Amino acid sequence: MLMAAGILKVVPMDHEHKHLDRIYIEDLKLSCIIGINEDERLNQQDIVINITIFADLSKACQTDNIKDTVDYKKLKTTIVAMVRNSSYYLIERLADHIARICLEIPLIEKVIVKVDKPLALTYARTVRVEITRTRDMI
Repeated sequence: MLMAAGILKVVPMDHEHKHLDRIYIEDLKLSCIIGINEDERLNQQDIVINITIFADLSKACQTDNIKDTVDYKKLKTTIVAMVRNSSYYLIERLADHIARICLEIPLIEKVIVKVDKPLALTYARTVRVEITRTRDMI
């Protein structure tokens, strides 16, 4: 809504502001080569991945058909294979690659990816990177 010269104007929402449902993949624990230090390049480290997927799931709610939603088991399998075979220096880059995999699925409009590296810092429980990517960013 806009207010100009005392007139209230209703502006219709475009597709970017439509309601999007969410699917969460939480605490996906994997090991991979990640880091900049010499020992990190030789030994796999534990990471924890959390993904929030934004998509319009209304059709799946009506049809009860897997073809009308995000097949999160298939998505998880793709992400696990990529992560296990990766050797990035930065968790930022790993998170971006995970987001791009998600956005290859046409139904997904937006994704938030969090990657934790629990043993990165002494005295800290974890270090986390959180990125947000949308379809128009890829």
